[in-house]
Amino acid sequence: MLERLGLSSLFGSATAATEPEKPAATEKPKCKACCACPVTKKARDECVIEKGESECGDLIEAHKKCMRDLGFKI
Repeated sequence: MLERLGLSSLFGSATAATEPEKPAATEKPKCKACCACPVTKKARDECVIEKGESECGDLIEAHKKCMRDLGFKI
């Protein structure tokens, strides 16, 4: 409608404001998987060693989220 009134240049495109940004997951990771998320990796590994994998689901998921946030497909 703004285009028809000649006001689109004043207000910009309506679709540009509503277009979502590309997710970070499409970017390539900036480091190797072995070096990513050392804090969550250490906590996860210690829990699995001490308590077993079945007791550490929250730490495992936290580490997976960290890895995904860095661009790894997990």
